[in-house]
Amino acid sequence: MNNTDKGSKLYLFGIVLVAVVGGLLFGYDTAVISGAEKGLQAFFMGASDFVYTDGLHGITSSSALIGCIIGSAISGYFASNFGRKKSLFFAGVCFFLSALGSYYPEFLFFEYGKPTYSLLMAFNFYRVLGGIGVGLASAICPMYIAEVAPSNIRGTLVSWNQFAIIFGQLVVYFVNLVILGDHIAPVIEKTAEGLNAITNGALLSGDANWSITTGWRLMFGSEAVPAGLFALMILLVPETPRYLAMTGKDEKALAVLSKINGITRAKEILAEIKATAQEKTERLFTYGWLVIFIGIMLSVFQQAVGINAVLYFAPRIFESMGLGNPMMQTVMMGIVNILFTLLAIFTVEKWGRKPLLISGSIGMAIGAFGVALCNIVAGMPAIVSVLSIMIYSASFMFSWGPICWVLISEIFPNTIRGAAVAIAVAFQWIFNFIVSSTFLPMYNMRLGDMGENFGHMFAYGLYGLICVAAAIFVWKLVPETKGKTLEDMTNLWKKK
Repeated sequence: MNNTDKGSKLYLFGIVLVAVVGGLLFGYDTAVISGAEKGLQAFFMGASDFVYTDGLHGITSSSALIGCIIGSAISGYFASNFGRKKSLFFAGVCFFLSALGSYYPEFLFFEYGKPTYSLLMAFNFYRVLGGIGVGLASAICPMYIAEVAPSNIRGTLVSWNQFAIIFGQLVVYFVNLVILGDHIAPVIEKTAEGLNAITNGALLSGDANWSITTGWRLMFGSEAVPAGLFALMILLVPETPRYLAMTGKDEKALAVLSKINGITRAKEILAEIKATAQEKTERLFTYGWLVIFIGIMLSVFQQAVGINAVLYFAPRIFESMGLGNPMMQTVMMGIVNILFTLLAIFTVEKWGRKPLLISGSIGMAIGAFGVALCNIVAGMPAIVSVLSIMIYSASFMFSWGPICWVLISEIFPNTIRGAAVAIAVAFQWIFNFIVSSTFLPMYNMRLGDMGENFGHMFAYGLYGLICVAAAIFVWKLVPETKGKTLEDMTNLWKKK
């Protein structure tokens, strides 16, 4: 045990760094589809036993989100019964097996390279498995960081988890770009009846054959490397002191707290934890319905603003704008996202949670309405659409991206945190799935003389309106949590 009164920042940052690798995998797994989806679509459009429609492709591209819903829904049970550390290890195993299975879905049961409906189901099974890992990590990584971090830097450290998510997305954008190399993504033209493109002679460029047979496999398989490292590294970090204290392991809890905070402060924190942990069997609505409602709506708005429709289909969106290499523009968007996530990390403890959320909502609305406007006004330069997408994405990255996770990890009282976080994050993934699976059909809608511009305008106009609603919700209902301890939240909601 560390007997000094200073604690070790190096120790704290070390264990937080391991935890945020879970966030990196979260970003990697959810964004890998952006580079792989067109090759994957062309591959399954070659099937002879079923027709691979836009609707099926939307579901397949988003199937990992079904696993995310499952993983987040069971995260409370896992976190409460097996601990935060063991739950994260299980998530790492799910990531690893999903990467290998998505790379080689034919394993044991199917003929390699022959697209069939059964193979599509097997592929989706592996993506769902990875989604379970994402769902667990998305709920438990911020919880883990919040439970080890001192209150004065908790917001910053939890925000690093969002940085890791966005960094994971940037990494996979770059990995996809490198894997694609000089090869090109297939050009797919579906018939009006939605029939199979290959059997109907639609254009699948011969130069793109490598992307159809091999490229998408390598993109999914590349995740196995960081997933394996995460599963091994998580074995080296301690369980959180709050979980240890709530399960009667006070000495171990004090040892971890002492290493982070010093022995004197550690004893004070342990006493605070024990004071709020005595009623650890409290029911979900012990503190009223409002705190649960706010947690759920934070998750709903984070997804309903439509950000993941952009992140998952970025190359396709940039390609439709006709301005340069869409994969390179996707990488550039990832870099912009990183920079604006850093803005949140360095301002969350100075400016507070609410100002960042409200200003980000307004910025996103401006960007979304900008894209919608470009599809109404004829002759608008393509660069305006690209810049509007960048503003929309950047505004999310300094607001709803990191700050939603900060609030969800800290807004709930100790005694209901596991269950409440699980419910909130489950709603997040439900709406992520709804947005992601409906985006492509909505984006491709056509109406009269407007043609495809109608779908583009409708999608981003809708997201812009939701951004405005999100700003009003935060302004009216969300409490500021800057500078408060996790134990303070118990008292805050008792007074409501």
